[in-house]
Amino acid sequence: MTAAEHHIVPRQPPSSGSSGASGSSGSSGSAGSSGPTGSSGGDGDGTPPPDRRRVIRRRLITLTIIVLLIGIPAGYLVISAGQSRRSGKDKEAEAAAQGLREDWPSGMQRRIFELPIPGNAQGVQYYETNNWKASRMYVKFRTTSAGLDRFLSGVGTGRAALETGKVTISGRDVKITGWYFGPGVDWAGTVHKNKDPRPTQNITVNMTDPGAPVVYVVSASTP
Repeated sequence: MTAAEHHIVPRQPPSSGSSGASGSSGSSGSAGSSGPTGSSGGDGDGTPPPDRRRVIRRRLITLTIIVLLIGIPAGYLVISAGQSRRSGKDKEAEAAAQGLREDWPSGMQRRIFELPIPGNAQGVQYYETNNWKASRMYVKFRTTSAGLDRFLSGVGTGRAALETGKVTISGRDVKITGWYFGPGVDWAGTVHKNKDPRPTQNITVNMTDPGAPVVYVVSASTP
């Protein structure tokens, strides 16, 4: 075959499918390359870590609130107890300043403090004190030998419980009442104890004249 007879095949233009594929592959490549970069930038620019000073401030505020919630009620209790204690001491001092009242305690007072004073008692004196620790009734009276037995029996004890030479009234109560329990007197005393809230009676008797004993009693009740 000669050169003249040789057919030259014209160059074919590229197909649209191949260009689309290359275009899509290019776009997907560019998208793929840009995608990770964008996502990594978003994570890096996300919510910043909390400010340390702000965290410390919040903790301090919480701690302060807790301290206030616990401390304020406790403070009120301490103040209230102190006021009650001072009030009780003031009332006791006032009663001591007034001294024993020459009269019979009321029927209710005698029942509360369990003091069955005999009906033939003479020279009855009393007064009552109250404070945050205890309530006390101080009573002094003269009675007969039979009256003493009735009184002791009504309290819940008896003459056999009286110990010769024993004074059961405390020094504190002596200062409050001004009672005298010195030598030269035939003293006899006993302490009749009851379970709270019933009162306990400290009883001392002047037995110098057995026919006309003088009874001193402090009945104390704990709330």
